[in-house]
Amino acid sequence: MTSETKPSDASTVRKGPTVDDVREFWNSNPLWTGESAIEPGTMAFFEEHRRVYHEDCFAGAVDERIFMPGDKNAKVLDLGCGIGFWLVEFWSRGYRNLSGADLSDASLEIAHKRCELYGVEATLHQANAEALEFADASFDHVNCQGVIHHTPDTEAALNEIARVLKPGGTASVSVYYQNFVLRNWSIFRPLARMAGAVGSRLKGRGREHIYNIPDADEIVRYYDGNANPVGKAYSVAQVRAMAEPCFEIEEIMYHFFPARSLPVGMPKFLHRFLDRKLPFMVYCNLRRQDSAAETAC
Repeated sequence: MTSETKPSDASTVRKGPTVDDVREFWNSNPLWTGESAIEPGTMAFFEEHRRVYHEDCFAGAVDERIFMPGDKNAKVLDLGCGIGFWLVEFWSRGYRNLSGADLSDASLEIAHKRCELYGVEATLHQANAEALEFADASFDHVNCQGVIHHTPDTEAALNEIARVLKPGGTASVSVYYQNFVLRNWSIFRPLARMAGAVGSRLKGRGREHIYNIPDADEIVRYYDGNANPVGKAYSVAQVRAMAEPCFEIEEIMYHFFPARSLPVGMPKFLHRFLDRKLPFMVYCNLRRQDSAAETAC
Protein backbone atom coordinates (compact mmCIF):
# COMPACT_ATOMS: atom_id res chain seq x y z
CA MET A 1 0.00 0.00 0.00
CA THR A 2 1.42 3.35 -0.96
CA SER A 3 1.60 6.40 1.27
CA GLU A 4 -1.27 7.88 -0.77
CA THR A 5 -3.58 4.95 -0.04
CA LYS A 6 -2.70 3.99 3.52
CA PRO A 7 -5.34 5.24 5.96
CA SER A 8 -4.44 7.15 9.06
CA ASP A 9 -5.31 4.36 11.47
CA ALA A 10 -4.96 3.37 15.08
CA SER A 11 -2.29 0.77 14.35
CA THR A 12 0.29 3.49 13.74
CA VAL A 13 -0.78 5.48 16.77
CA ARG A 14 -0.52 2.43 19.04
CA LYS A 15 3.06 1.55 18.03
CA GLY A 16 2.38 -1.42 15.84
CA PRO A 17 0.11 -3.97 17.51
CA THR A 18 0.69 -7.55 16.43
CA VAL A 19 -1.55 -10.41 15.36
CA ASP A 20 -0.98 -11.88 18.84
CA ASP A 21 -2.38 -8.67 20.35
CA VAL A 22 -5.45 -9.00 18.15
CA ARG A 23 -5.90 -12.66 19.13
CA GLU A 24 -5.63 -11.83 22.82
CA PHE A 25 -8.26 -9.10 22.56
CA TRP A 26 -10.84 -11.23 20.71
CA ASN A 27 -10.20 -14.21 22.97
CA SER A 28 -11.10 -11.96 25.90
CA ASN A 29 -13.95 -10.24 24.02
CA PRO A 30 -15.76 -12.55 21.60
CA LEU A 31 -18.35 -10.72 19.55
CA TRP A 32 -21.57 -9.79 21.36
CA THR A 33 -20.40 -11.15 24.71
CA GLY A 34 -19.67 -7.63 25.92
CA GLU A 35 -23.10 -6.30 25.00
CA SER A 36 -25.57 -9.02 25.88
CA ALA A 37 -26.77 -9.86 29.36
CA ILE A 38 -27.72 -13.36 28.16
CA GLU A 39 -25.48 -16.38 28.75
CA PRO A 40 -23.13 -16.79 25.74
CA GLY A 41 -23.65 -19.97 23.77
CA THR A 42 -27.37 -20.27 24.45
CA MET A 43 -30.09 -20.12 21.80
CA ALA A 44 -31.45 -16.92 23.37
CA PHE A 45 -28.00 -15.32 23.08
CA PHE A 46 -27.69 -16.27 19.41
CA GLU A 47 -31.23 -15.19 18.56
CA GLU A 48 -30.65 -11.81 20.20
CA HIS A 49 -27.39 -11.39 18.29
CA ARG A 50 -29.03 -12.31 14.98
CA ARG A 51 -31.91 -9.89 15.56
CA VAL A 52 -29.62 -7.00 16.45
CA TYR A 53 -27.29 -7.78 13.52
CA HIS A 54 -30.20 -7.70 11.08
CA GLU A 55 -31.83 -4.62 12.58
CA ASP A 56 -28.75 -2.53 13.35
CA CYS A 57 -26.11 -3.53 10.80
CA PHE A 58 -28.57 -3.75 7.88
CA ALA A 59 -31.52 -1.65 9.08
CA GLY A 60 -33.86 -4.62 8.95
CA ALA A 61 -32.59 -7.39 6.68
CA VAL A 62 -29.26 -8.75 5.44
CA ASP A 63 -28.38 -7.57 1.94
CA GLU A 64 -28.86 -10.66 -0.24
CA ARG A 65 -26.21 -9.43 -2.68
CA ILE A 66 -23.60 -10.59 -0.18
CA PHE A 67 -24.40 -14.23 -1.03
CA MET A 68 -22.71 -14.16 -4.41
CA PRO A 69 -22.34 -17.79 -5.55
CA GLY A 70 -25.32 -19.22 -7.39
CA ASP A 71 -24.11 -22.79 -6.86
CA LYS A 72 -25.23 -24.05 -3.45
CA ASN A 73 -22.49 -26.71 -3.65
CA ALA A 74 -19.79 -24.01 -3.80
CA LYS A 75 -17.00 -24.38 -1.24
CA VAL A 76 -17.46 -21.36 1.02
CA LEU A 77 -14.99 -20.05 3.58
CA ASP A 78 -16.31 -17.67 6.24
CA LEU A 79 -13.04 -15.93 7.14
CA GLY A 80 -13.15 -14.28 10.54
CA CYS A 81 -16.29 -16.25 11.35
CA GLY A 82 -16.30 -15.05 14.95
CA ILE A 83 -19.23 -16.56 16.83
CA GLY A 84 -20.80 -18.04 13.70
CA PHE A 85 -23.43 -15.55 12.52
CA TRP A 86 -22.62 -15.84 8.80
CA LEU A 87 -22.30 -19.63 8.89
CA VAL A 88 -25.95 -19.84 9.95
CA GLU A 89 -26.97 -17.29 7.31
CA PHE A 90 -25.28 -19.25 4.52
CA TRP A 91 -26.67 -22.55 5.79
CA SER A 92 -30.21 -21.15 5.94
CA ARG A 93 -29.87 -20.22 2.24
CA GLY A 94 -28.97 -23.75 1.25
CA TYR A 95 -25.17 -23.69 1.17
CA ARG A 96 -23.87 -27.05 2.37
CA ASN A 97 -20.09 -26.94 1.90
CA LEU A 98 -19.06 -24.51 4.63
CA SER A 99 -15.83 -23.81 6.47
CA GLY A 100 -15.24 -21.17 9.12
CA ALA A 101 -11.92 -19.74 10.25
CA ASP A 102 -11.09 -17.32 13.02
CA LEU A 103 -8.05 -16.10 14.94
CA SER A 104 -9.81 -16.44 18.30
CA ASP A 105 -10.20 -19.87 19.90
CA ALA A 106 -12.78 -18.48 22.32
CA SER A 107 -14.89 -17.22 19.42
CA LEU A 108 -14.63 -20.56 17.65
CA GLU A 109 -15.90 -22.36 20.76
CA ILE A 110 -19.03 -20.20 20.68
CA ALA A 111 -19.36 -20.64 16.90
CA HIS A 112 -19.25 -24.41 17.40
CA LYS A 113 -22.13 -24.19 19.88
CA ARG A 114 -24.07 -22.02 17.45
CA CYS A 115 -23.62 -24.51 14.64
CA GLU A 116 -24.76 -27.35 16.90
CA LEU A 117 -27.88 -25.50 17.99
CA TYR A 118 -28.86 -24.49 14.45
CA GLY A 119 -27.96 -27.80 12.85
CA VAL A 120 -25.22 -26.26 10.72
CA GLU A 121 -22.54 -28.59 9.37
CA ALA A 122 -19.31 -26.63 9.02
CA THR A 123 -15.63 -27.30 9.51
CA LEU A 124 -14.05 -24.76 11.86
CA HIS A 125 -10.37 -23.77 11.82
CA GLN A 126 -8.17 -21.55 13.97
CA ALA A 127 -6.42 -19.30 11.45
CA ASN A 128 -4.58 -16.03 10.93
CA ALA A 129 -6.10 -14.12 7.99
CA GLU A 130 -2.67 -12.76 7.04
CA ALA A 131 -1.16 -16.27 6.67
CA LEU A 132 -3.81 -18.89 5.99
CA GLU A 133 -2.83 -22.56 6.04
CA PHE A 134 -5.29 -23.53 3.31
CA ALA A 135 -3.86 -24.62 -0.03
CA ASP A 136 -4.02 -22.41 -3.10
CA ALA A 137 -7.37 -22.41 -4.91
CA SER A 138 -9.20 -24.20 -2.06
CA PHE A 139 -12.50 -22.30 -2.19
CA ASP A 140 -15.12 -21.01 -4.61
CA HIS A 141 -16.18 -18.14 -2.36
CA VAL A 142 -14.79 -16.31 0.67
CA ASN A 143 -17.10 -14.36 2.97
CA CYS A 144 -15.19 -11.90 5.15
CA GLN A 145 -17.36 -9.31 6.88
CA GLY A 146 -15.90 -6.71 9.22
CA VAL A 147 -12.68 -8.64 9.76
CA ILE A 148 -9.60 -7.45 7.89
CA HIS A 149 -9.80 -3.92 9.28
CA HIS A 150 -8.87 -5.58 12.60
CA THR A 151 -5.62 -7.15 11.42
CA PRO A 152 -2.33 -5.21 11.25
CA ASP A 153 -1.67 -5.97 7.57
CA THR A 154 -5.02 -5.69 5.83
CA GLU A 155 -3.47 -5.89 2.37
CA ALA A 156 -1.81 -9.21 3.23
CA ALA A 157 -5.18 -10.59 4.30
CA LEU A 158 -6.73 -9.57 0.97
CA ASN A 159 -3.88 -11.26 -0.87
CA GLU A 160 -4.49 -14.43 1.14
CA ILE A 161 -8.17 -14.35 0.23
CA ALA A 162 -7.15 -14.20 -3.44
CA ARG A 163 -4.65 -17.03 -3.00
CA VAL A 164 -7.11 -19.49 -1.48
CA LEU A 165 -9.77 -18.73 -4.10
CA LYS A 166 -10.03 -20.70 -7.31
CA PRO A 167 -9.44 -18.66 -10.50
CA GLY A 168 -12.64 -16.74 -11.09
CA GLY A 169 -13.74 -17.38 -7.51
CA THR A 170 -15.67 -14.73 -5.63
CA ALA A 171 -15.40 -12.91 -2.33
CA SER A 172 -17.55 -10.55 -0.32
CA VAL A 173 -15.45 -8.33 1.94
CA SER A 174 -16.46 -5.44 4.18
CA VAL A 175 -14.48 -2.92 6.21
CA TYR A 176 -15.25 0.21 8.17
CA TYR A 177 -16.00 3.09 5.84
CA GLN A 178 -14.38 6.47 6.21
CA ASN A 179 -17.69 8.21 5.67
CA PHE A 180 -18.65 11.88 5.65
CA VAL A 181 -18.89 12.05 9.45
CA LEU A 182 -15.47 10.52 10.07
CA ARG A 183 -13.85 12.64 7.37
CA ASN A 184 -15.27 15.76 9.01
CA TRP A 185 -15.16 14.78 12.64
CA SER A 186 -13.98 18.20 13.80
CA ILE A 187 -17.30 19.59 12.58
CA PHE A 188 -19.46 16.78 13.98
CA ARG A 189 -17.69 16.41 17.31
CA PRO A 190 -19.82 19.02 19.17
CA LEU A 191 -22.99 17.22 18.03
CA ALA A 192 -21.52 13.90 19.13
CA ARG A 193 -20.68 15.27 22.57
CA MET A 194 -24.28 16.48 22.89
CA ALA A 195 -25.48 13.00 21.90
CA GLY A 196 -23.23 11.49 24.55
CA ALA A 197 -24.54 13.91 27.16
CA VAL A 198 -28.12 12.71 26.62
CA GLY A 199 -27.22 9.02 26.82
CA SER A 200 -25.92 7.89 23.44
CA ARG A 201 -23.38 5.12 23.98
CA LEU A 202 -22.40 1.54 23.21
CA LYS A 203 -22.72 -1.11 25.89
CA GLY A 204 -19.77 -3.02 27.26
CA ARG A 205 -16.05 -3.22 26.49
CA GLY A 206 -15.40 0.23 27.96
CA ARG A 207 -17.18 2.05 25.13
CA GLU A 208 -19.61 4.09 27.19
CA HIS A 209 -17.88 7.37 26.33
CA ILE A 210 -17.32 6.77 22.63
CA TYR A 211 -19.18 9.96 21.68
CA ASN A 212 -16.68 12.05 23.64
CA ILE A 213 -13.56 10.86 21.82
CA PRO A 214 -11.87 13.75 19.99
CA ASP A 215 -10.04 11.76 17.29
CA ALA A 216 -11.89 10.00 14.43
CA ASP A 217 -9.28 7.26 14.08
CA GLU A 218 -9.59 6.48 17.78
CA ILE A 219 -13.38 6.25 17.43
CA VAL A 220 -12.95 3.58 14.78
CA ARG A 221 -10.61 1.59 17.01
CA TYR A 222 -12.72 2.20 20.11
CA TYR A 223 -15.94 1.00 18.44
CA ASP A 224 -15.09 -2.65 19.20
CA GLY A 225 -13.69 -1.91 22.65
CA ASN A 226 -11.41 0.56 24.39
CA ALA A 227 -8.67 -2.13 24.48
CA ASN A 228 -9.12 -3.13 20.83
CA PRO A 229 -5.59 -2.99 19.35
CA VAL A 230 -6.50 -2.48 15.67
CA GLY A 231 -9.40 -0.71 13.99
CA LYS A 232 -9.20 1.02 10.61
CA ALA A 233 -11.62 2.85 8.34
CA TYR A 234 -11.04 3.15 4.59
CA SER A 235 -12.18 5.31 1.74
CA VAL A 236 -13.45 3.58 -1.40
CA ALA A 237 -10.29 4.69 -3.22
CA GLN A 238 -8.16 2.97 -0.58
CA VAL A 239 -10.19 -0.22 -0.83
CA ARG A 240 -9.84 -0.20 -4.62
CA ALA A 241 -6.09 0.30 -4.37
CA MET A 242 -5.77 -2.74 -2.11
CA ALA A 243 -8.15 -5.01 -4.02
CA GLU A 244 -7.52 -4.31 -7.69
CA PRO A 245 -4.12 -6.05 -8.01
CA CYS A 246 -5.87 -9.37 -7.31
CA PHE A 247 -9.59 -8.80 -7.90
CA GLU A 248 -12.14 -7.36 -10.22
CA ILE A 249 -14.56 -5.25 -8.17
CA GLU A 250 -18.03 -6.28 -9.28
CA GLU A 251 -20.15 -4.28 -6.86
CA ILE A 252 -19.75 -1.85 -3.97
CA MET A 253 -22.48 -1.50 -1.35
CA TYR A 254 -22.89 0.57 1.79
CA HIS A 255 -24.60 -0.25 5.09
CA PHE A 256 -24.62 0.27 8.83
CA PHE A 257 -25.80 3.20 10.83
CA PRO A 258 -25.41 2.26 14.55
CA ALA A 259 -28.90 3.16 15.73
CA ARG A 260 -28.58 0.98 18.81
CA SER A 261 -26.08 3.46 20.24
CA LEU A 262 -28.78 6.13 20.50
CA PRO A 263 -30.81 6.61 23.72
CA VAL A 264 -34.18 6.39 21.96
CA GLY A 265 -35.55 4.22 19.20
CA MET A 266 -35.30 5.41 15.61
CA PRO A 267 -38.16 5.08 13.10
CA LYS A 268 -37.46 2.29 10.64
CA PHE A 269 -37.79 4.52 7.58
CA LEU A 270 -35.18 6.91 9.00
CA HIS A 271 -32.83 4.07 9.92
CA ARG A 272 -33.09 2.65 6.39
CA PHE A 273 -32.35 6.09 4.97
CA LEU A 274 -29.27 6.59 7.17
CA ASP A 275 -28.13 3.03 6.45
CA ARG A 276 -27.93 4.01 2.78
CA LYS A 277 -26.84 7.62 3.05
CA LEU A 278 -24.60 7.72 6.12
CA PRO A 279 -23.13 4.21 6.37
CA PHE A 280 -20.12 3.18 8.42
CA MET A 281 -19.36 0.00 6.43
CA VAL A 282 -18.42 -0.53 2.79
CA TYR A 283 -19.08 -3.95 1.22
CA CYS A 284 -17.26 -5.13 -1.88
CA ASN A 285 -18.23 -8.05 -4.07
CA LEU A 286 -15.03 -9.24 -5.71
CA ARG A 287 -13.95 -11.75 -8.32
CA ARG A 288 -10.45 -13.19 -8.38
CA GLN A 289 -8.61 -12.24 -11.51
CA ASP A 290 -7.24 -15.13 -13.55
CA SER A 291 -3.85 -13.38 -13.48
CA ALA A 292 -3.79 -13.12 -9.67
CA ALA A 293 -1.37 -16.03 -9.33
CA GLU A 294 1.16 -14.08 -11.36
CA THR A 295 1.02 -11.06 -9.05
CA ALA A 296 1.89 -10.48 -5.39
CA CYS A 297 -1.32 -12.31 -4.53
